[in-house]
Amino acid sequence: MTYTFKPAVRENVSLIIALAGGTGSGKTYSAMRLATGIAGGKRFAVIDTENGRASHYADQFLFDTCDLRAPFRPDAYAEAIKVADKAGYPVIVVDSASHEHAGEGGLLDWHEEELERMAGSDWQKREACKMAAWIKPKSGHKHMMNVLLQVKAHIILCFRAEEKIEMVKVDGKMQVRAKHSPVGKDGWVPICEKNLPFEATCSFLLLASNPGVPHPIKLQAQHKTFFEDGNVIKEMAGEHLAKWAAGGQAKDDGRNTTKAQVKWPDEVETVEPPDPIMPVMDDSLNMDRRIVFQDHLAMIESATTVAALSNETNAALDNQLLTTEQKAAVRILRDKRMAALQPKKK
Repeated sequence: MTYTFKPAVRENVSLIIALAGGTGSGKTYSAMRLATGIAGGKRFAVIDTENGRASHYADQFLFDTCDLRAPFRPDAYAEAIKVADKAGYPVIVVDSASHEHAGEGGLLDWHEEELERMAGSDWQKREACKMAAWIKPKSGHKHMMNVLLQVKAHIILCFRAEEKIEMVKVDGKMQVRAKHSPVGKDGWVPICEKNLPFEATCSFLLLASNPGVPHPIKLQAQHKTFFEDGNVIKEMAGEHLAKWAAGGQAKDDGRNTTKAQVKWPDEVETVEPPDPIMPVMDDSLNMDRRIVFQDHLAMIESATTVAALSNETNAALDNQLLTTEQKAAVRILRDKRMAALQPKKK
């Protein structure tokens, strides 16, 4: 087989944009404004799972709508998106994509159906089958994401967000606080598959306390100038994104560089690996990652049964935000807690 390399050129890139927010946060209206800017005056498509709510904006924006009903399997979303893409719409808005995760027939329901099929009402067997029951739902979700990556149209996914709390151990005492999450803010967390916001081109959380103002979850340097700090999302942001996706120059405020700074192998500094027992002290880790890591440790530490300990450990080891060193620390703490929970031999 012959392998041929050619200069990389950015052209006709399909965007995937995720907007999450609770009631009154302006996520649907902001999605419409973005879609209008990206579409450049053309009609765009809206896949509506909210019983026609998107049509409330019919007098303000130019779009066609299609209702998507339960069951909200990933394949149902994938098929609707492929139909809209084949029809030639430049932009497809999905409102709400949260149903794919938590709606009737969505991933959570599918997981429960698999558990029922595999273990029935045998609760001990259900506990053992929890991870295996995710195989089909996760496979369906991955197929949907592959469809999103292959269509020509730009995709805007709207997600609901919910306010969550968590219990953490502070100075030996359990405290209740607004949930800290790498995808959340002030306790508000998007309702979606946990990795989806990071698979998008860019993703944002919107709050009802300041409707329409995006709080970045994922925002690359070349897109930062399209979303001005403290300002609501406007059609202009969509126009800039469309130009960038087509291969045009991004709006430059001095933060975009024209030449990458590369260190060749002989220039790379050697860094001693961090202590695997205390990776949380490594200053190179960002705050969100530290918080997530500490939360996992707190939940493992507070587990009172072997089953709960196993669940919390698996959740930590499956978390892609954690580093290898952090996961090593999770295993060490698990072994210590497992020894403490095992019945003492007489």
